[in-house]
Amino acid sequence: MTLNAEALEFARNLADPMWRISNLYSIIVKGDGDEDGLVVKFKPNRAQMRFLENLWHRSIILKARQLGFTTLIAIVWLDHALFNANSRCGIIAQDQDTAASIFRDKVKFAYDNLPEVLRAAMPLAANNTKEMLFGHNNSSIRVATSVRGGTIHRLHVSEFGKICAKFPDKAKEVVTGSLPAVPLNGITIIESTAEGAEGRFYEMTQAAIKLAEQGKELTPRDWRFHFFPWWQEERYRMDAEGVIMTAKDHQYFDKIEAEMQTSIDMEQRAWYVATRDADFVGNEDNMLQEYPSTPKEAFEVSSEGCYYTNQLSTARKQGRVLRVPILNAPVNTFWDIGNSDGCAIWFHQLIGMEDRFIGYYEEHGEDLNHYMLYLQRTGFIFNKHFLPHDAAHERLGKQNKSTELQLKELGMQNIVIVPVTPSINAGIQLTRQEMVTAYFDEERCKDGLARLAGYKKRWNAQAGRWSDEPMHDSNSEGADAFRQWAQAKAGGLITMVGSVKRISVESGHYSHDSSMGNLG
Repeated sequence: MTLNAEALEFARNLADPMWRISNLYSIIVKGDGDEDGLVVKFKPNRAQMRFLENLWHRSIILKARQLGFTTLIAIVWLDHALFNANSRCGIIAQDQDTAASIFRDKVKFAYDNLPEVLRAAMPLAANNTKEMLFGHNNSSIRVATSVRGGTIHRLHVSEFGKICAKFPDKAKEVVTGSLPAVPLNGITIIESTAEGAEGRFYEMTQAAIKLAEQGKELTPRDWRFHFFPWWQEERYRMDAEGVIMTAKDHQYFDKIEAEMQTSIDMEQRAWYVATRDADFVGNEDNMLQEYPSTPKEAFEVSSEGCYYTNQLSTARKQGRVLRVPILNAPVNTFWDIGNSDGCAIWFHQLIGMEDRFIGYYEEHGEDLNHYMLYLQRTGFIFNKHFLPHDAAHERLGKQNKSTELQLKELGMQNIVIVPVTPSINAGIQLTRQEMVTAYFDEERCKDGLARLAGYKKRWNAQAGRWSDEPMHDSNSEGADAFRQWAQAKAGGLITMVGSVKRISVESGHYSHDSSMGNLG
């Protein structure tokens, strides 16, 4: 091929975005052994190609680790800015260090290593540590912890789950400021590993999953769900010889095969077990979070900084999150009445040595009469109602009446005020200890379990670590109500009264009932 022919061929290829993405750009890869820092031409891997083939105006990615989606999107955004005039491309990272690394090692490195003829034709008009503006077409690409103001034609939010977990104010800014800046004909991509079953990333993912399950034709405003499990990645396999796999391991893989309608061979199973046991020292929760097999299990483990991660994980492993029957026995309730407008109630039966939680209820913006009516409608025979220590305090605006007195006036009897602990952390630690006897109905306590899973420490951004104080958010009331159970149990307060009570729906007050009729 002559020089002119090569130039014409090169010019024709430049018109094809997929050719450009697979042939023009260089990246830094880890390499193997002594090859760290190896520079190679970027070519999309199988997962990345599958994503590009299914790209939508709004895409949300739940993924296993190290599939290279941030690298892919950095290359795609850079390519779009270089070959499309007056375009604004942005990447939001979880913190300043990550943003600087993405810009330096992915975006700027790829531009600096373009063929010289292209760099000469596409010069930089402005360049700093966050943004490049191109002189030939007035397009730009920016990497920062916040991208808002003006129109953003291409937006990528990297590790949004981590942003939601550690920086809720920043997550709110992304949702209210950055996402609306993308026009309907633009492209927005959100990707992350899971960080617990709460927060905006979880909520947006669940909504996208529901749309996918419904088979709904998407509008440009809808989010398309993309899931990339570890077992789809061809690199995640190794020789099975020498890897010890238990019967429990094989049961897990067989379950995933049936649930996801796939096949997981011995080399894949060996890689999974070896990675779990070596990289995560056998910690199954970390493996489920970082290398999920299904979308559901990715969110079943709580995020870093959550108080009850280990206890909930142990309860699931021991089969204590299941369908709990409601027996012919009295029911206790454990309450938290928020200082604003929230209230949470756990329903509990003590059967032998088992603390069985048979229900959970929460509501906001309702008065105490609403919760009394809810208790009436359950049909339960109640034993004791446990309220937090501040329920005995008089409240301004309520005729100087305490919550305890107001509930008594509504007909509630057998109220127990749970004594305050020396500190909230002491109460949390006590709750962790007592949870070894707790059983949860997986359906009726689903919302309560989500509250326990999401109850976390406050992130101290200045110190770069989790603080010793809990974050007050939507999970607080549910977790605080559950803590009343542990404190009451440790204090020996959960005992049977002489005659249990049933609330009468007709009168709104209790009636005596010592028969303990069928509650189911």
